[in-house]
Amino acid sequence: MLKPEAIAADLPALPAQPVDVTWPTESWPRGGEPSHPEFCNHADAIFDLHGDQGITYALLVVKFGKLVYERYAGGANAFYLQYSWSMAKSVTHALTGILVKQGKLDLYAPAPVPEWRNDARRDITVDHLLRMSSGLAFNEDYVDGQRSDVIPMLQFEGRHDTGAFAAAKPLEHPPGTHWSYSSGTTNIICRILKEAVGGGASGMLRFMNDELFEPLGMRSATPKFDTSGTFIGSSYLLASPQDFARFGLLYLRGGNWDGQEILAPEWVDYARSPTYTDAEYCYGAHWWMRPERNTWFMASGYDGQRILCVPEKDLVIVRVGRTPEQHIEPVWAHLNKLADSL
Repeated sequence: MLKPEAIAADLPALPAQPVDVTWPTESWPRGGEPSHPEFCNHADAIFDLHGDQGITYALLVVKFGKLVYERYAGGANAFYLQYSWSMAKSVTHALTGILVKQGKLDLYAPAPVPEWRNDARRDITVDHLLRMSSGLAFNEDYVDGQRSDVIPMLQFEGRHDTGAFAAAKPLEHPPGTHWSYSSGTTNIICRILKEAVGGGASGMLRFMNDELFEPLGMRSATPKFDTSGTFIGSSYLLASPQDFARFGLLYLRGGNWDGQEILAPEWVDYARSPTYTDAEYCYGAHWWMRPERNTWFMASGYDGQRILCVPEKDLVIVRVGRTPEQHIEPVWAHLNKLADSL
């Protein structure tokens, strides 16, 4: 169950559930492609990248539950699997919500992490982890390998047991008092999910397929596991852009899919209830928002991966590609204006 204070009181409403629509479980229903110049100009700009700006592989637009725009470049196509990077964190949020709904995980009890039983870390809850407010030390640096914790976790000494690597970090702040973005936090959650589901990697994969991917028709979804059998939910889920769009539509529809409640609607609201806000971004529970556009929420990842949900327009936009962080803001500006034009 969720505590009432977990959900923002002024949270904007999601779109009303559509009536007599075709859900994209088997294939996407198609709508008329936007053709007005403002939309076309911004879509072209998202693909017209040069040099250090990298490349856009795919741009998809879903309006009123219909795929109205689909474009690929750089050798990609509708079947070309794309890396999620940190968009996988939002998938981890969904998996956690399913187990909370099933009564197999208590969001507010001390997180079941054996390493923490005999020290101050025992007060960390799954809620703290989802909100990136555990207080654990973790340096999310993708450039400086000497200072980084995420690089050794994913590529070197921590790669065989990513959850254990992150769980071994010391406490820097009392739980719930300090926000710090951490891929290690997500992999601790994923180790907890693995133990709650049982059966190691195969049990977790079966759970993911049965409870999330198959009901949505996300048949390309390919999660990566470490040697210990933990889903590397911080970073590694491959899927087609169409399947990423299905995942976004699930959240835009408040956790409902063709009459089936995959996620409790309160769980979706919890994802988009602010935990931390600065001048540019707002973080909820493993989903992002923008302060100046307080209705929008998004799954976001390294290299400019994004699933953007715009409730007031009943809109999902997926962009995947390879654009370094220092060059991504112009792409986001065009994406935002593209959304405004619809």
